[in-house]
Amino acid sequence: MRSTLRAIPTLLRVGLAEAVAYRAEMLVWLLSTTMPLVMLALMSAVAREAPIGRFGQAEFGAYYLAALVVRLNAGAWVIWEVNFEIRQGTLAYRLLRPIHPLVSYACANVGAMPLRLLASIPVVVLALATLGTGRFTQDPLLLALFPLTVIGAWLITFLAMAVIGALAFAIDSSSSVFELWLGLYGVFSGYLVPLELFPRWLEVTAKVSPFRFMLSFPVEMIIGLTPRADALRELAIQWTYVAVLALAARITWRAGLRRFAAFGG
Repeated sequence: MRSTLRAIPTLLRVGLAEAVAYRAEMLVWLLSTTMPLVMLALMSAVAREAPIGRFGQAEFGAYYLAALVVRLNAGAWVIWEVNFEIRQGTLAYRLLRPIHPLVSYACANVGAMPLRLLASIPVVVLALATLGTGRFTQDPLLLALFPLTVIGAWLITFLAMAVIGALAFAIDSSSSVFELWLGLYGVFSGYLVPLELFPRWLEVTAKVSPFRFMLSFPVEMIIGLTPRADALRELAIQWTYVAVLALAARITWRAGLRRFAAFGG
């Protein structure tokens, strides 16, 4: 544990250096997260004549710009690294180090955070310039909790990817499992449409799923749709999901490593 803590600052610096070195790849990844802007244009056009529920054009603007900021900062890409390294056997090099592979993957993701924050600044400026501060919560507690909810969203994303990626130790199609997960995320996270616009039964289902806590929970909180008491309750649920997925990742990795073998020549 002590050696891991000593290594983390170096791993973060390496992660940042990789993000800067592969900045074109990072830019492509950032551009792949712009679906909220597409949905903003679409839903604003739909709401031009009359609000949909409690969402008018301004409310849709606040929702999707906040969704873009959360998505930029809560995304992860460990699933592709895990799949590639297990299949190619290069995971063996990570296993030779005194650092758990998931820690080094996590540091690589977090190391790129300055670039993600940099990409978020224009979105925040645009939101404040066009919508004003009145479209966002003024509650100091909720403003203070917002970064914690984004961290929770990132942890759920990262750990779920780690669990699904670890399936590659046993099956050939873990990437297909992730495609299914990604499809469910698109529907149940609020990435495409605010959850409260769903039929009631589907909204209830979505709000208890982990996908809600990967995006729509922090978004709804920061734009003032979630009262303080509900926000605290849902924050506890979000971090319960984090704890459950951390345990699941630990179990699946331990089970998977027993099956892992790599040969070199």
